[in-house]
Amino acid sequence: MNHLKSSIRIKENVRRRNFAFKLVLLIILEIFYAGDTFLRPFLEQYEILTHIIRALIFLLSANLIFSLGRFITLSIYLQQREETKVQPNFVIGIDRIATLLNMLAVLISLMLAFGIRPLEFLTSITIVAAAIALLTKDYITNIVNGLIMMFSDQLEIGDKIQVGRHIGFIRDITLINLVLKNDSGEIILIPNSMALTTDVVNFSKNNTHQVIFDTEISSTTEIYLNQLEEKLEEVLEKYPEVVIKEGAQLNILERKADTILVRFQFPIKTGEKPTEIQVKKALNQALIDWRHELRQA
Repeated sequence: MNHLKSSIRIKENVRRRNFAFKLVLLIILEIFYAGDTFLRPFLEQYEILTHIIRALIFLLSANLIFSLGRFITLSIYLQQREETKVQPNFVIGIDRIATLLNMLAVLISLMLAFGIRPLEFLTSITIVAAAIALLTKDYITNIVNGLIMMFSDQLEIGDKIQVGRHIGFIRDITLINLVLKNDSGEIILIPNSMALTTDVVNFSKNNTHQVIFDTEISSTTEIYLNQLEEKLEEVLEKYPEVVIKEGAQLNILERKADTILVRFQFPIKTGEKPTEIQVKKALNQALIDWRHELRQA
């Protein structure tokens, strides 16, 4: 059973406790800032202290508003979705948007802490802001594309996909990159803009995907392709739960002076990553045994 939904709710309960703590802190700061307390003389004497408290009030207020919007959005999403249809992408997307908004709130709070009015500051650096927007155009494009993938059901965490020549399982979708992990354990970072502008094959959306096994065979000895195909198919018979033997085929891709490039491919059920690795190892061993038998003959 998919425990993602219950896991999300447990984390949200922790966030709600933090929400209550920040709300109490906001009320205390608001009393010190607007009320007639023992801090009033210090606030009137030290203007910088007033700016700092005002900045903290703004930061906490913005964070509480963003958190409240996040709680409401996730609650509606979890109520409308069944246990097996909850997507981690959606939760990640909500978290990324909340992070961006909180970063913006931090920048505005820093301005307030130094006595800078944000609106006047932004209007005074319009030309600089336009230049910054041009310089960061690629980053902004990646962020937008990343959010599109997070809220789309076409790509999900855990899917096995192919982007260009790279094949791997999706481990994360950040605001900049799509993080893949291939069969050898290597981490591949693909820019989000590339993932949306390049042909992407999602093997996990089908019940099966093709496993391709290429090898070079010396052409100096007599080769019987039918025998080789039968020997490789015998390996597939050991994995009937995940491999569809009827779809296997052996083809010659290229003939060279001393070798022949051979491709053996077969369909395997999606999501069986450990078994796929085991099948490839067994095929390699069968190929080694077959070559040894040829040398002995």
